[in-house]
Amino acid sequence: MVHTERHRLSTKGQGDAHDVTAVVARGVNASRQRAGIVTAFVVGSTAAITTIEFEPGAIADLNDVLEAQAPRHGEYAHHKRWGDDNGSSHVRAALLGPSVTIPFVDGQLALGTWQQIMLLECDTRPRTRELVVQVIGD
Repeated sequence: MVHTERHRLSTKGQGDAHDVTAVVARGVNASRQRAGIVTAFVVGSTAAITTIEFEPGAIADLNDVLEAQAPRHGEYAHHKRWGDDNGSSHVRAALLGPSVTIPFVDGQLALGTWQQIMLLECDTRPRTRELVVQVIGD
């Protein structure tokens, strides 16, 4: 059986992180399924989903690495083609990816003690994001 939910959340711009673990867990609960997999997917090409220990230090470290790999004020062919400033946003989102899939057992996400599901805004401006939570199981 498949259960799908859509959620909206507002972000503040590049580097803004949101712990969406509870949203994903509620989707599993609402599905009334006991075992399977759940996918959390962010719609768009300038945001990402990953897992992390959701605490300020780890989030700052991740943002520092992304800034080193895809500097916000770097030179991007994307800027020249479209006349905008979010080339770093597309690269950062592509590096992390738009989704994660998590197994669940007995209706509980099989995450580690210090592991949360995070949506990271990579765009250079505030956005309203759509998070799709899809549960497959029985």
